[in-house]
Amino acid sequence: MARKNKNKEFKDLEVIDAGAKGKSIAKAPDGKVIFIGNAVPGDVIDVQTTRKKKAYYEGTATKIHKYSEKRVEPPCIHFGVCGGCKWQFMGYEHQLYYKQKEVVNNLTRLGKIELPEVSPILGSKAIYFYRNKMEFSFSDSRWLTQEEIQSGRDIEDRDALGFHIPGMWDKILDIQECHLQQAPSNGIRNSIKEFAVKNNIPFFNTREQKGMLRTLMIRTSSTGEIMVLLQFFREDQEKRELLLDFVADEFPEITSLQYVINPKGNDTIYDQEVICYKGRDHIFEEMEGLKFKINAKSFYQTNSDQAYELYKITRDFAGLTGNELVYDLYTGTGTIAQFVAAKAKKVIGVEAVPEAIEDARVNAKNNNIENTEFYVGDMKKVFTNDFILMHGHPDVIITDPPRDGMHKDVVAQIIGILPQRIVYVSCNSATQARDLALLDEHYKVTRTQAVDMFPQTFHVENVVCLERR
Repeated sequence: MARKNKNKEFKDLEVIDAGAKGKSIAKAPDGKVIFIGNAVPGDVIDVQTTRKKKAYYEGTATKIHKYSEKRVEPPCIHFGVCGGCKWQFMGYEHQLYYKQKEVVNNLTRLGKIELPEVSPILGSKAIYFYRNKMEFSFSDSRWLTQEEIQSGRDIEDRDALGFHIPGMWDKILDIQECHLQQAPSNGIRNSIKEFAVKNNIPFFNTREQKGMLRTLMIRTSSTGEIMVLLQFFREDQEKRELLLDFVADEFPEITSLQYVINPKGNDTIYDQEVICYKGRDHIFEEMEGLKFKINAKSFYQTNSDQAYELYKITRDFAGLTGNELVYDLYTGTGTIAQFVAAKAKKVIGVEAVPEAIEDARVNAKNNNIENTEFYVGDMKKVFTNDFILMHGHPDVIITDPPRDGMHKDVVAQIIGILPQRIVYVSCNSATQARDLALLDEHYKVTRTQAVDMFPQTFHVENVVCLERR
């Protein structure tokens, strides 16, 4: 017996809001919310549901009867297929509105936090070409367009260098032009692809685990330096050197040209040897005279200009006078710790990634900063009573955890020692709200500031200042 299709179609619905993960929101006639990925608040649409849950539907707009005034024309030819910039079709001022709204909703509804007057979200001056790091994947069986599939003709040019199709680990969209990283990023990527095809250097096949070219990483810095890293699945010295020499000759402005030979099942490089082919094995980022050494495995905020704004807000919220002992939890490569060090008595940074702590120590030494110390380990295991006895009771804690927020044991430890002030930097205001709720008995939120690090996406950072009650 044929399986009954439970999906529904709704006609002439107005899109009324934008919600989490970039989905827009409409209300079905039965009162349930519908989350829609390809619509803008203000659109009037027909919707085909694709999923039904107890409290909501997920769906796709199949027809737009009226276009929203919030819509703009996306500049990228890959918009709608590439999953990278989901909000390109919404005016930037409206993106900022919905980002700020999400942060406030999460803090007040999820966290039940009483907020002071909320500072307006800090938008990015550059709304395109703002990223300093891009990663592209090679594939010998690129994602085909609907037109190509329906044409019925044999498609011979199947090589791709671009991005994963959302939700498909083995499907790569070939990218002609990306609007996220400044020149010469597009030129480097397109030249490498063209040269590799012309010289029969095989592109990787993820399913069959064969081929040679795996990934390309391009990093740039505000100082004008460029790092290019090519990842190969297997060694073929002749072809590898042919390609690397071409890149070096074609783009002499590259500061650091590196490669990895990675024959394992996944393409992460963090457990691999990175080999410098030409130039330095690092580039430098600079901020207020501080220089930060960035190697292939380093973490650094991917929007350099907005990172500077974020760090200035963090320093301001910390309210340092020069007498404070500061703990910087989840310090990464120690950028925030070093950025605030001149206004603190001492800064202690803690981070789980050993390479990041090595970078932090090297950067502090190069910057002649002598009042920082960095320690490596799992936060909930390092940040203990013994650690505090050894290093001193913090006056201020700065915490910038990953998307999952702080571990409950870390929150419990903060409550146990009760520093006078906490500055909480978050890339996920939902988990931030959860942690703030746990701290609410002892701390009140005195300032909050959202910062847009990623224009054209739904992601947003938020900084909160907490003072002892």
